[in-house]
Amino acid sequence: MIKMLSDLCFFAEERIAVADLDIDKYISTENMLPNKEGTSRSAGLPTISQTQAYKTNDVLVSNIRPYFKKIWFAKHDGGCSNDVLVFRAKDNCNSEFLYYLLSDDAFFDYATATAKGTKMPRGDKGAIMRYEVPDLSLDLQIKIAVTLSALDARITINKEINHHLTPTMSDTDSSPDIRRGKRVSRRATRVRFSSLFLRIWSNIGVIASLY
Repeated sequence: MIKMLSDLCFFAEERIAVADLDIDKYISTENMLPNKEGTSRSAGLPTISQTQAYKTNDVLVSNIRPYFKKIWFAKHDGGCSNDVLVFRAKDNCNSEFLYYLLSDDAFFDYATATAKGTKMPRGDKGAIMRYEVPDLSLDLQIKIAVTLSALDARITINKEINHHLTPTMSDTDSSPDIRRGKRVSRRATRVRFSSLFLRIWSNIGVIASLY
């Protein structure tokens, strides 16, 4: 059975005083990283008196050029620019599940296809809330979120290991063939992730049996 995204969440529209923020708690499209890599520290605060607010466990998505796939799961309260969409889960939706739902490539493809404008397309908020999502119980949403979170943790560990490779190994990475192989490897990883959510759906029964 299918629902619309609006059945699971809504756009939060609260405001916060910029004076109550610091650069670690301000999110804009500039310090959101592409390809679902989270955020970096902001270069500064806006000069306006108030800005859009977000709360812990909200899902923030850049609404400019959706194809850049900028998304972040809020770990604390803070403020963000008006070009960032703040999704807040309803009582029937697990916040972390919502994050993974919106992280799926299919969502960004949909947001891009329904965006308005050509030079700097922006997501259509009405169309976004009509995005079709599976009708799953809260219990199953949590199980899926836990499964995907565990996979994310493993990937983070692998990234840290790769980051601390010895200089000797890095020196050998300069050959074109090795660089090409790395690009293929990264591309293959992205392909696996783009289909991950679909594989989760096809194995819902298996996931449920693990708990």
